[in-house]
Amino acid sequence: MLWFRSLFGYAVPILFLCLCSAAARCQDSPSEISDKVRVVPSLVDSAPFTPTKARRDPVYRVELVEPDQLPQQDSLLFANAESSIAEMARSAGFEYGESGWNYRAIACPSFANHLFLQFGRDSGRGDVSVFSASIPRNGMGKIRIVPILKRSYSLFSPAPINAMTISAFNHIRSEEGQTVNDDWLGNALCYAALAGTRPEILSSDSWPTPRNPLPSLTAALDVQFSKKGQEVITFDDAAARPHAMEWTMTFTRTGKLIKATHKPAGVIRAQPVPEIPASLSSRRVP
Repeated sequence: MLWFRSLFGYAVPILFLCLCSAAARCQDSPSEISDKVRVVPSLVDSAPFTPTKARRDPVYRVELVEPDQLPQQDSLLFANAESSIAEMARSAGFEYGESGWNYRAIACPSFANHLFLQFGRDSGRGDVSVFSASIPRNGMGKIRIVPILKRSYSLFSPAPINAMTISAFNHIRSEEGQTVNDDWLGNALCYAALAGTRPEILSSDSWPTPRNPLPSLTAALDVQFSKKGQEVITFDDAAARPHAMEWTMTFTRTGKLIKATHKPAGVIRAQPVPEIPASLSSRRVP
């Protein structure tokens, strides 16, 4: 019996029948046959994320923290970095420094070595500006900003799928160190928050109602063995408006984010159960 690897990464058995006549026999010797057998390697371990490790943060949402609730150390960190953030924001086309701007911290326990901030100015309908910033806590990285909206328009392409957002996130992950891989879901939620949302995943005990449909998927980590062990994180943001949004992020085994998508999520809607007519409900079943 020989084995070959299919396109989908599975080993499939085939029977090798050596047909011979009464006057002839198979000419391949056992050693020659063994040279033709392809050894199928075992499945690789999951990477970069380890699903079995306990999450750093057991919640399924990202909180935004008001400035007066920040620890003193984080307030000082922002004060020292604000001039650099302002310069980078103005270079990206934001009128940062004018009146109306405010900021909140993005709580991401999975990225302990960085302080994430979200800046915004709401000048009325159709005139909203938003960008995120990343400040390394240990001085071993760079201050970065992620443009999201300038006067209600995306500067390049939507931030969730933008190559600049993906690049900034990869640099941040590299600066963070190996511990960032301990929480795969925390990575996904923090990426979504840096891209301008406030993601929230519904708990498994939630139920849909006629006025409140629920996303059809909560969250999943899929190991793509057929694609060199890439890992794909998928989750539905139930807090997105006007409808839930599905996020998908693909990582290489070395921990590099190579693709991100953001689209309306499928939902589960509550359907009323039709009433059984009295004539049927009272009828006996033979």
